[in-house]
Amino acid sequence: MKKIIFLFLVLIFFTSVKSDAAPCYGTEVPEQGKFIGGGQTYVILRRYLEKDYGKVRSTQHFFQLSYGVFDWLSLDLKGGAGNIKQHPIIRDEIDYSSSFAGGYGLRAKFLDQDKFSMVFGFQHISVHPQKAYIGNQKNKAVLDDWQFSLLGSYDLSFCRPYLGAKWDRVDYIHWIGENRKRKMSDLSKLTGLVAGFDIPVNDKVFFNLEGQAFDGEAFSFALNYKF
Repeated sequence: MKKIIFLFLVLIFFTSVKSDAAPCYGTEVPEQGKFIGGGQTYVILRRYLEKDYGKVRSTQHFFQLSYGVFDWLSLDLKGGAGNIKQHPIIRDEIDYSSSFAGGYGLRAKFLDQDKFSMVFGFQHISVHPQKAYIGNQKNKAVLDDWQFSLLGSYDLSFCRPYLGAKWDRVDYIHWIGENRKRKMSDLSKLTGLVAGFDIPVNDKVFFNLEGQAFDGEAFSFALNYKF
């Protein structure tokens, strides 16, 4: 029965990965005074912006570290690099090559009974790629990604699937020369559904796979180590 449930959740995950917002990290919160660290890749395939600003894409790679402030509260930090590709409706795509990206967040576990747990999270990612030139015109961009999430998970021993809801906003901040404009997400697509898995390799190492639906298209995966 457990394998049937697992396969059903995998099917949901891989057929509904239409998302993007900062990854939720899942519900694996480190114990007080302990750390969880690893590498994460986050790929935004498409995120729609307001009005006629079109859409953005981004690929981000991070080293991440979570610290257990308490058994129920985690501080999450990450640093790495990311790019931005922005495609206005009436112009060609602007391609910003990878440079610094970083993020931070908090997760609070407010329910932990037997094999079931629930976690509230806040995450923020900021991507600062290299400048891009169209002819002699200098373009600069920053991608700001804000998210609140509520996740529930169930421990099946061989994996920990989780489902939940989230609210998120992705802002594309764009400079043409010295003129600055903040272009926000499509306001009709700010909420979504989260589906993911924590898959243990051993007592210390586990994979995290995650997708989010209804507000864009994206996915993330990570390899983590407990210490």
